Amino acid sequence: MTTTVNLSAMLADLEELVCCESFSADHEAVARSAAVVAGQGRRLLGAPPETIVIDGVTHLRWSFGEPRVLLLGHHDTVWPIGSLRSRPWSIAGGIARGPGVFDMKAGLVQMFHALAALPSPDGVCVLVTGDEELGSPSSRALVEESARGRAAAFVLEASADGGALKTARKGISTYEIVVRGRAAHAGLDPGKGANAGVELAHQILAVAAMAAEGGTEGTSDANPDANPDGTTVTPTLLSGGTTVNTVPALARLAVDVRVPTVTAQLRVDALMRALSPRTPGTRLEVLGGPNRPPLEPASSDGLFALAQRVAAGLGLAPLPSAAVGGASDGNLTAGVGCPTLDGLGAVGGGAHADDEHVVVAEMPRRAALLTGLVEAVRG
Repeated sequence: MTTTVNLSAMLADLEELVCCESFSADHEAVARSAAVVAGQGRRLLGAPPETIVIDGVTHLRWSFGEPRVLLLGHHDTVWPIGSLRSRPWSIAGGIARGPGVFDMKAGLVQMFHALAALPSPDGVCVLVTGDEELGSPSSRALVEESARGRAAAFVLEASADGGALKTARKGISTYEIVVRGRAAHAGLDPGKGANAGVELAHQILAVAAMAAEGGTEGTSDANPDANPDGTTVTPTLLSGGTTVNTVPALARLAVDVRVPTVTAQLRVDALMRALSPRTPGTRLEVLGGPNRPPLEPASSDGLFALAQRVAAGLGLAPLPSAAVGGASDGNLTAGVGCPTLDGLGAVGGGAHADDEHVVVAEMPRRAALLTGLVEAVRG
């Protein structure tokens, strides 16, 4: 294995990954991508991965010795097959572009090269999943299993703005409220119906008020659905009714919940379960619940302090940190009690957007930071 990080080699590997499209919903494309990732890992780590296919999705795992450290990433992207035609791989002015370059193929390249710079990868487990962008439906148990009992999980998701490490992520809960009423002719006998649409309107208002209910006093005028602690409860998709002249007998509402703490997640869940109908003749069913636990700052504090020390030893600038609303598999590792530091991947921006890009000069620095972190934790 190499002992130094070669930027030209990193960029060649990044081009290979970006040019192998890996749209999450296309299992064949994800399998092709997994083969490319496996080849790079085999070359740089000196060993083939364990290939794990769950529900048609291909995941990869390497384990060396008795692992104390988990390195975690994903190789699927949000970009449909064919996106390379309109967003081709390119490097210009020190910026690399292409679908998935920032989220998170550059992070995978940095990870492999960081490990290759170690005398040995002993004490490390590497997990690269294939469905993170879908919410990790097939890989969740694999992520949690791989994280249990580890001293640290380093997540190679892209950094936050300005290269900040992600020291907190909100947890996610998702719900569907199903309202059942009674149909009737809207012109001849509207009073014989029980209007599920009217009841849904009551529930939308009740749900929108939940962020503040039972939490810190007050909400802001700019975002009335947000609690000052950062909790948001947002009614999103809604549907109901069948024809314009029929009292609707069925209506549905989807709800997106983002919470900074487990306490807030449980509080909102209790409020959702306590919803009751206001319109006579209607009844409610509340489906769903917590999906990902929050990555709370306490899970990252020690590792972030370590990262600052490692960065200083490498002569790097002080590392900023950020709390973000989006979730990652880092939520899952923190949820099983593994100290977790996220956002160790690429520096750049534009995740899931047309301007997705990576700052090339930061790639070796981030790889060196990860090398130092692994060395410090595994002992």
